[in-house]
Amino acid sequence: MATQKKNNLPEVNFSDYGDVRYLHLGTPWVQGSMKINKPFEIHLEYVQRMMGWLLFADLDKVGSLHAMQLGLGAASLTKFCHKHLRMQTTAIELNPQVIAACRLWFKLPEDTSKLNVVLGDAAEVAGHDHWRGKIDALQVDLYDQDAACPVLDSEAFYADCRQLLTDTGCMTVNLFGRSSSFESSVQKIANAFGKDALWAFRPTKEGNTILMALRTARATNREALLSQAQAIQTRWPLPANKWLKVLAPVALG
Repeated sequence: MATQKKNNLPEVNFSDYGDVRYLHLGTPWVQGSMKINKPFEIHLEYVQRMMGWLLFADLDKVGSLHAMQLGLGAASLTKFCHKHLRMQTTAIELNPQVIAACRLWFKLPEDTSKLNVVLGDAAEVAGHDHWRGKIDALQVDLYDQDAACPVLDSEAFYADCRQLLTDTGCMTVNLFGRSSSFESSVQKIANAFGKDALWAFRPTKEGNTILMALRTARATNREALLSQAQAIQTRWPLPANKWLKVLAPVALG
């Protein structure tokens, strides 16, 4: 899922392998995927984990919440939040070709009163007061065509992301990157959210580490999380029970 300087946007293309379609930005690196016969489910494991904020949500009220994606990718999160969770869903994407590709090749629906795909810069959106305090689930996955490290990874950016959230809101962020430092990113997020507000999954085999940051830190226990995970898995096609095997609070000194 990508962002890039406006005057240097990569070409967008896709490839099919069996029953899976992959999104690329002019390189072999995968920027998203879709099972062709299940276009509204989430295919990649790390993208499924981006839905981990559900562990901390009131599941009976999910349909009244607002989800925002910074970086559209193959629109997996946008489609899932819109179609399965019935949420107010907003996606921010800098590259118009990505939006067009998602509509042509990845079954992204047209905008409605509950779905809004915005052509814009994630940093500008996060720093603007238009959505401040209105987002319940903020999903951040911002990479360029080389997928080397997050394009936006500053303490100031994460502070802006926190300001977008409601008091009970949660940010999930993909910290995959060959040259990025997980510890450095975690420290920046901790400085913005507070060190007691962070949870992280273990890296996937592809190297994607999903971190969750709560706008307001709150205590929970294993039994409550197990019950919540079971409820998630019963309602939606997400492997929430498996999440708890690889999820823990982030321990910072």
